[in-house]
Amino acid sequence: MVSCLFTPINIGRLTVRNRFVRSATHDYLADDRTGVVTPAQLELYGRLADGQIGLIITGHAYVHLSGKASPRQIAADDDQKIPGLRKLAATVHQTGSGSLIFLQISHAGRQTKPGLCGRQPVAPSAVLDPKSGVLPRELSPDEIDELIAWFIKAALRAREADFDGVQLHAGHGYLLSSFISPHTNRRLDSWGGNWENRSRIIREIIRGIARACGPDFPVIIKMNATDHLAGGITLEEATNIARSLEEVGLAAIEISGGMNEAGLGSVWPGLRPEEEEGYFVPLAAAIKKALRIPVMGLGGIRTFRSAEKMVSGGQVDLISMSRPFINQPDLVRGFQAGKIEKSPCLSCNKCFYPRGIRCVQKSVSRQSV
Repeated sequence: MVSCLFTPINIGRLTVRNRFVRSATHDYLADDRTGVVTPAQLELYGRLADGQIGLIITGHAYVHLSGKASPRQIAADDDQKIPGLRKLAATVHQTGSGSLIFLQISHAGRQTKPGLCGRQPVAPSAVLDPKSGVLPRELSPDEIDELIAWFIKAALRAREADFDGVQLHAGHGYLLSSFISPHTNRRLDSWGGNWENRSRIIREIIRGIARACGPDFPVIIKMNATDHLAGGITLEEATNIARSLEEVGLAAIEISGGMNEAGLGSVWPGLRPEEEEGYFVPLAAAIKKALRIPVMGLGGIRTFRSAEKMVSGGQVDLISMSRPFINQPDLVRGFQAGKIEKSPCLSCNKCFYPRGIRCVQKSVSRQSV
């Protein structure tokens, strides 16, 4: 019998060959000065596609230099980036594995520093980030309109570069996340207040991308259902927001949580017992009850059996993983062949290395051979 994890599923008008998603992961491999795609990134994404992952989501690409979050981050902020992005999409498609690739587009908001973005960071409200010490500048309504245009133009560049779709990054305290969180959005105008106003910016972006890119180019989202902060977004609000996004054309949703100042982000260190894998899946399952579009679950999932139960039990539709694919890009093929029951990833988080992501386990074993 074929496992449910190896059955296809539609996202918009596209068909994903299996239920595995490579969750967006900053790789520290782009050209630091320009954000242009490098040969090292082509090699990385080629390996992921060879591994037959159904949907590959890139590390977040900044839509404007003011939103650069990290060193050596990929960019989609002007048309000069299109040739490099096209090479990246082609690298995945030319493997013949059937893997799809979406570009994650993002703006760091208050979770950057002037040395990275070249100016005072911006946010929906001037709320100090106590962890970084950054006090952002509140965006004006005209600047919010400009920000929406940046996201739409970045999506259009992804379309021109032959990506299969885009994912909006509205998680982990970055700018879109800070709009939907009442902790960081304290505006009194039509962009703040209740959940409808706080999520308005995302609906405007989705509508704008649909107009610019057409119905065959799906928009999905990574979104917080918890900030792990008192006064942050609630599950009820996240559910209402998700439903409103589906109504304007969102094609799928990936549920995550946490932000910089919470001290508990999305990538929890340390292995968990099998029964505790998927620490964001209960939130995703609750939101799924209100939606018709596919829902992606994540959070320290390592065991094939656990992933299968989550999908067969109707908690989520797809399984998102990041660190296991850093450890073993061909993990999906190993699962399908019955050779692997659990990813050997230790969740040590040492893979997030500023000179380029890599698995410490693999590096040590190579050195010892």
